[in-house]
Amino acid sequence: MALITPSPKNQATLDAQLELWHHTFGYIKSMALKSALDLCIADAIHDNGGTATLPQIVTKITLHESKFSCLRRLMRVLTVTGVFSVELPAGSSEQVYGLTSASRLLVTSTNYSPFLSLMVDSFFVSPFFGLGKWFQRELPDPALFKMTHGKNVWDFAGHNKKFAKLCDDGMVADSGFTMDIIVKECGDVFHGISSLNDWVLHDWGDDECVKILRNCRKAIPPRDAGGKVIIFDMVVGSRTSDLKHTETQVFFDLFIMFINGAERDEQEWKKIIFEAGFSDYKIIPLGIRSIIEVYP
Repeated sequence: MALITPSPKNQATLDAQLELWHHTFGYIKSMALKSALDLCIADAIHDNGGTATLPQIVTKITLHESKFSCLRRLMRVLTVTGVFSVELPAGSSEQVYGLTSASRLLVTSTNYSPFLSLMVDSFFVSPFFGLGKWFQRELPDPALFKMTHGKNVWDFAGHNKKFAKLCDDGMVADSGFTMDIIVKECGDVFHGISSLNDWVLHDWGDDECVKILRNCRKAIPPRDAGGKVIIFDMVVGSRTSDLKHTETQVFFDLFIMFINGAERDEQEWKKIIFEAGFSDYKIIPLGIRSIIEVYP
C-alpha cells in the first residue's frame, strides 16, 4: 500500500471531515445494538457456552439465509464498538465471538435488555428528527414527544398498549438492575429512610422539583432524628475525568428534553435543594447516576 503524507492544512481538513462523519453515522451504533437485541444475538452466544462462530449463531436466531454475509458485517460493528469480543483462533478460518461485560447484560436471564429496547425504539427515536423545529417553539408546550405523536408520553401510553408495555418492561428492568447494585453497594444509605425519589425529578422543571422536595421535607423528621430524602438521579459532570460518563450524561440530558425534562449538574441540584428549604446534601456517584442525600 502506497502511503502519502498530506500537508498539515489538508490533514486538518481530513481530520475535520472524519470528526463530522463520526458524528453523522453515530446513530448506526444504536441501530446495530437494536438489531442485536431484536435478533437475540447475546442469548445465542450465551446458549452456545459463551462463545460462538457465525454459523453457530445462525442456528439459534431467526435469519434469512441470504443475509448471512450481512450478519458478519453487523457483528463487525458490534465488535469494533465493544458490545461483543472477537478472535480468530490459530489454524482456524472462522472468527469466534464472545460476550463482554456489556453484552452479558443483554442476555435474557439478566433482563436489562427491555430498558435498552425502549431507548432505541422508534417511539422514542422518531421525535428527534424534529429537534431543530422544536427549538424554534416556545416552552413549555409542545414537548418534543407530543409534537411528534400528538400526546404526551403518559397519555400516549394510555392509548397504545404496545408502547405502554414497552415502557413498563423498560422501567422495571432498569429499576431492578440499579436497585440491586444500590442496595449491595450503599445499603447503609437507606437506614431509617423517610423519602425516596428514584429517577423522578428529571421529568420536571425546577419550580416543580422545588414543590416536590418541599412536600418531602414536610413529611420527614429533623436531621438529628434521622430525617433525609434520597434522590437517585444524574449529576452531570460528577466524574469529570471520565469522558464516557460525561458524554453519556449530556446525551441523556438532551434525550430527556423529549418530555421537557432535564438532567442537572451539582450547582443546579444545589439551587433547587436549598430553595426547597434543605440545609445540606451529599452526592455519592454510582455509575452514570448518583445517590443524593438531602438533609433538612
